[in-house]
Amino acid sequence: MRIALVQVASPPTETPRARRERVGAMVEQARGADLVVLPELWAAGYFGFESYAERAEPLNGPTVTAARAWARTLGAHVHLGSFVERDDDGRLFNTAVLITPDGLIAHTYRKIHVFGHASREAELLTPGDRIEVADTVFGRLGATTCYDLRFPELWRDLVDRGARIAVVPAAWPAARREHWQLFTSCRAVEQQLLVIACNAVGVQEGGVELGGHSRVVDAWGGVLVEAGTEEGVTFCDTDPADVDRVRTRFPVLADRRPIPSFPPRESAPDPR
Repeated sequence: MRIALVQVASPPTETPRARRERVGAMVEQARGADLVVLPELWAAGYFGFESYAERAEPLNGPTVTAARAWARTLGAHVHLGSFVERDDDGRLFNTAVLITPDGLIAHTYRKIHVFGHASREAELLTPGDRIEVADTVFGRLGATTCYDLRFPELWRDLVDRGARIAVVPAAWPAARREHWQLFTSCRAVEQQLLVIACNAVGVQEGGVELGGHSRVVDAWGGVLVEAGTEEGVTFCDTDPADVDRVRTRFPVLADRRPIPSFPPRESAPDPR
């Protein structure tokens, strides 16, 4: 399996249409990959909160339509990262999409843990309410988005649904890059998954610098590749079957036991 991580910058002065055209040329450089992965909200720009409503699209809008064409042209799976989705009721979501080489939508995920710290995402976007996985030629694949990395219970749900691979589009700031590296490695080891994490780069609205360092981490915690802080395409070759080999050799997940329900502690006697 050849993976291409496409690190994208979203400068505030660039229109989404111009960005789609530019990113399309970057995706073309990923030719030969089996799976192409982009970052979170690259078309709208994650920190462009004032433009979310204006730049929101339906699932059949220009960003998904462009990514479907890229997938057909490359003959590859394309995980477009995520985009600001507007549903039929006018609600906005941070929605990740996986597309097959035939240009079909194979998987969608609406970000559950929308971010509120120094961010208006939680104010403007509706949290998703479900997690699902898709059967692919690489194995069963799921997705989480950026801040979701901090919630291991969500990741365990992916594993319980049979996930072997997790794709993580992100717009993770450079100021917390060490956390990005820690959590992508930790989730891979903890859940015994292949973690494919693609982060955005560049300076966005409000002067926020995004951290890059897109990376692929195997189920044993080995960092197979890690990009730098510039735009570009980074390739990684790996065997998804390694996940099952790790789980067989070191059967942590098989050793799980139900947590007993303890009765509440009796109140301590009143010292008076």
